[in-house]
Amino acid sequence: MTQTITVIRGDGIGPEIMDATLHVLDALQVGLDYEFADAGVVALEKTGELLPAATLDSISRNRVALKSPLTTPVGGGFSSINVELRRRFDLYANVRPARSYPNTKSRFESGVDVITVRENTEGAYSAEGQEVSEDGSKAVSIATVTRKGSERVARYAFELARSTGRKKVTIVHKANILKSTSGLFLKVAREVAAEYPDIEAQDMIVDNCCMQLVMRPEQFDVLVTTNLFGDIISDLCAGLIGGLGLTPGANIGKDAAIFEAVHGTAPDIAGQGKANPCALLLGAGQMLDHLGLAEHAERLRGAIVATLEARDSLTGDLGGSGTTMGFARAIASRV
Repeated sequence: MTQTITVIRGDGIGPEIMDATLHVLDALQVGLDYEFADAGVVALEKTGELLPAATLDSISRNRVALKSPLTTPVGGGFSSINVELRRRFDLYANVRPARSYPNTKSRFESGVDVITVRENTEGAYSAEGQEVSEDGSKAVSIATVTRKGSERVARYAFELARSTGRKKVTIVHKANILKSTSGLFLKVAREVAAEYPDIEAQDMIVDNCCMQLVMRPEQFDVLVTTNLFGDIISDLCAGLIGGLGLTPGANIGKDAAIFEAVHGTAPDIAGQGKANPCALLLGAGQMLDHLGLAEHAERLRGAIVATLEARDSLTGDLGGSGTTMGFARAIASRV
């Protein structure tokens, strides 16, 4: 049986890391067909739109997309293409794993294995009621947190912990100060936690959580939190393992899911074959898990680890002198 996925090659280094990722996926022979679609600057140049209707239709039809980084030009129709995609498809859970890998520029040689589950559709990033006073002296933006949004992302985190054999979920909040918004999130997440007696649940104030992550990341397993806090914490976790070049992201909704590298388009090295494809490859691993192909996802992750251990064709950011596609070929040879 084959599965068709929407493939968005992206901007900057996007096409290079996507070609590398598809090379490895083809080597896995998991029965994927690719439907290519445009977004970002490439789409703007072709169609005059950052997110063409044909691309949205493709994602709706296939329900799974693999996406390289995109550029939202200044003056675009919306503040962020990624935020718009999350809104359009109600991709309510952003899932960012951070795991120690060998031979990387990390402060921790091992022991980091954390998944951040971030509410993806509301909170501070919903940007409701944004306005700046005429004299520029005051700016206002409304942050909205709902019971529905809090409940479904908390449940996703606990279900993820249960299905992957993880033992603990930490609810991260600022309910001591933000008693309405963060308070509601904490209250609802605690209610959900009570339905999962097999999973240890704790809650932690966000500033303390950040400190504890830096000091003893091994104490954490799954983190669940609101949109803004999750954005910050997931990047902090990326820093613990050597940077965004090793950090994938999944955006999960009821009717669609988009998997991606969470780093930017890196236009300064675009077209030079220097980009590390690991983040997008790991995002493809998340996609395989989502498609029920967990065995192949583990083959992919195992091949990445083996290639890092062998220091085979590593890109410059990992201390090697290999190229993007050379690194991908080394990984493909081990799947």
